[in-house]
Amino acid sequence: MSPRLTTFLTGAFANQVLAHGILTKFTANGVKYDGFATESIYKIQNGNPAPDVAAWSTAALDRGYIEPNSMSTQDINCHKDAAPGVLTVEVAAGSSIDFVWADWPHDQSPVLTYIAPCNGDCATVDKSTLEWIKIDEAGFDGEWAGKKLMDNDFTWSSKIPSTIAAGNYVVRNEIINLHSGMEPNGAQLYPQCVNVKITGSGTDTPKGTLGVNLYKPDDAGILFDGNAKGISNYPIPGPPLYVAGEPAVSFPASSASGSTQGPSASTAIPVSLSSSTPIGTAVPATNGTPTVSAVPTTLVTSKIARPTSTVRARPSGCRAYNAKTSHCISA
Repeated sequence: MSPRLTTFLTGAFANQVLAHGILTKFTANGVKYDGFATESIYKIQNGNPAPDVAAWSTAALDRGYIEPNSMSTQDINCHKDAAPGVLTVEVAAGSSIDFVWADWPHDQSPVLTYIAPCNGDCATVDKSTLEWIKIDEAGFDGEWAGKKLMDNDFTWSSKIPSTIAAGNYVVRNEIINLHSGMEPNGAQLYPQCVNVKITGSGTDTPKGTLGVNLYKPDDAGILFDGNAKGISNYPIPGPPLYVAGEPAVSFPASSASGSTQGPSASTAIPVSLSSSTPIGTAVPATNGTPTVSAVPTTLVTSKIARPTSTVRARPSGCRAYNAKTSHCISA
């Protein structure tokens, strides 16, 4: 084998090792949406427009992780230097969101899902104020949740509680890789976030937990040997799971309220559709693929910044609305 080919294969293998986890797509109300693509980071760095998406952007070029020693930083919310998605997608309370990950390689992993009310437009929310309510968790029941995700085409499905009040929320799906969890600072956290508008008649507004208070490096479910033989119990980290009709308990108590706001005036144009996509949820381009307008963005000190748009009221009768252009996408 030539040295040149060997170098290429070695580099390709290294990239595969580094490319642990990223949310590539998610499905809400039967419509598929794109996640924030790693390629978009390069587009932004080069001064080119990146697609508007509901998924939060990050600066993680290596698709890497948040280490336990960074749990006290704002990166724990939605990943490294994360910034809110420009768009918001609609999801009905009581329905599920499917999170599709790219080639997740580690089965020794719990999977968790949280929601946090934005109290306004999620596109402009301050991530340091988000209070997370855990709505789904899975650890080890004879088989790791990470293995189940891998066996399900790298997809995890979480149900939005039917009792949650309508409003704008950030949804946070997270995998915690424990293949080196027995070592201090060895666990690897992969939080990924998307903006949603929950619809329904629920009234619960449970109190959540600030991101910096979700975990500690020495929590039993963080400093844990995922490769140990004969595991019979795994203590899932984080605050208690939300139970309908019961107030969630902050973990530890935080200072801000977890109340919700009414529906957002902005919903997303789907960037890709499944065969079962409801009619009238997107504007197809001439080639049959829904399109999304791109907004130029800049990378400042490695943080991705997106422009803030003025939120306009949605016209009566619009099921999907682009607040930036005041355009009724479908009626």
